[in-house]
Amino acid sequence: MSKLDSLVAATRQTLELIAREYTPAVFASSLAAEDMVLTDLILKAQLPIGIFSLETGRLHKETLAMLDRVKAHYGYDIALYRPQPAAVEDYVAQNGLNAFYDSVDMRRECCRIRKVEPLGRALAGNKAWITGQRRAQSNTRGTLQVHEDDPAHLMDKFNPLADWSEEDVWEYLRANEVPVNALHEQGYPSIGCEPCTRAIQPGEDVRAGRWWWENPESKECGLHVVDGKLIRIKSVAA
Repeated sequence: MSKLDSLVAATRQTLELIAREYTPAVFASSLAAEDMVLTDLILKAQLPIGIFSLETGRLHKETLAMLDRVKAHYGYDIALYRPQPAAVEDYVAQNGLNAFYDSVDMRRECCRIRKVEPLGRALAGNKAWITGQRRAQSNTRGTLQVHEDDPAHLMDKFNPLADWSEEDVWEYLRANEVPVNALHEQGYPSIGCEPCTRAIQPGEDVRAGRWWWENPESKECGLHVVDGKLIRIKSVAA
């Protein structure tokens, strides 16, 4: 069995475990490469795991186009969660449209409004949620476990691709002819909101294009943070 075959088998086992023992569960998709691997595995196996995405209002057109591509390829409509309009309007009125460039605090507040609060609504009523995070993505994710306790949302959290490398992800995508975000071909290995994501140069960290004006230690949007700190409190044996 090849390395990729072993990874796929382990990931399928994790997803089947979630579907069997943690229903209802949902998968938070950014519509980028890693998340398309999980989308493919979930939908081909017809697992009872809902898939949603956070439509922040600042996404690239290429990312939004993935919604139609998933629908065409799998016959599945990804659920969308958007920020509260009043919160966005207040932030922009008080600070300006692009105040997130001014400080880490301003950037995190924008992320809180556009991503963290909608995530809370998306997760409400579920026993577990799934992400496409991998250890190799950045130094803030080096201790990532496949199964974790999430104290921020009081539920179990799964990162089924924690052990996968960038090469593993792309080998799977190509072998299975999975639709991928067009931005990847333009030098975007990690994709977030348009004003906060740039293409990277050869040799840069895969998340170097996210909030590139900040120090690497601060490069998390808050979806995986409690009280300003990245939380890896408790890994749970799957």
